[in-house]
Amino acid sequence: MKRFFVAIVVLATVAGCTPKSGTVGDAPTGAPPTSAAATPTVPPTESPSSAPTPDATASSRPAGTITISLWLVRNGRIAYTQRTRPTTQSTSQLALTELATGPTTVEASAGLTTGFPGGTTFRIVGISDGVETVSFSPGFYDGGRDAARLRQAQVVYTLSQFSTVTKVAFQRDGTALAAPVGRADYTDLLPAIVVTNPVIGQRRGSPITVAGTADVFEATVNIRVLDAAGKQIATTFTTATCGSGCRGSFSVRVSYRVGRAQAGIVEVFWISPNDSSHSDVVRIPVTLLA
Repeated sequence: MKRFFVAIVVLATVAGCTPKSGTVGDAPTGAPPTSAAATPTVPPTESPSSAPTPDATASSRPAGTITISLWLVRNGRIAYTQRTRPTTQSTSQLALTELATGPTTVEASAGLTTGFPGGTTFRIVGISDGVETVSFSPGFYDGGRDAARLRQAQVVYTLSQFSTVTKVAFQRDGTALAAPVGRADYTDLLPAIVVTNPVIGQRRGSPITVAGTADVFEATVNIRVLDAAGKQIATTFTTATCGSGCRGSFSVRVSYRVGRAQAGIVEVFWISPNDSSHSDVVRIPVTLLA
């Protein structure tokens, strides 16, 4: 397969304890896509290795589309979201293009950005033995080690959703930089709480499943639902499979009642034992259905 160069102008789980439950995003529907950048001798099949997100079934997506997981940035850490786009065989290219494009309007309102600098270009070299090699233009590495590392974390977590990818080898204009890296190399860039369901901008009826991973005090995760007026209409808590120094998964169903469909917020946080304040709050804007 011929190598190609894609230019993009920028517009804008996990290590620790092994999760016993929970998800990391939707799986694409339709025929398993293959990488547009696979080497001729290794034609991998790229399909997300994660299970479907609770409350988001394949039947709810338009025909001829796939849903992929993306890791953007919030407050200097990587943050989970999703994209539903027309079906494509070039899923890695689609994922990297979405990372470079950055957040949607509703995602931006929730504080999401992308670490990719303007004018970033990339070329997918191929996949071999679970390692996907990607060459980025020099600008991708500008801004110092921490800025470049945050972008690399976005890439690694996003591309490793595909069953054929466990690590990513980074290149700078075709020159290899270091050994391939995987998710375990960037766990320090995960926030205390990662919410994988619901996803920003989704429509959700009652009860709503709230799921993700967390490393919080005594593994206790708190959830509340706010209506369009900011009034609390539901609250509960659950326990992650690990916590206080290790990351575990959590999933809980929350019932609420509204008289009409309206904008709402799902908040996920933990309560400080020192002053009872809400800590590491993750706010997910959704549409609440009556």
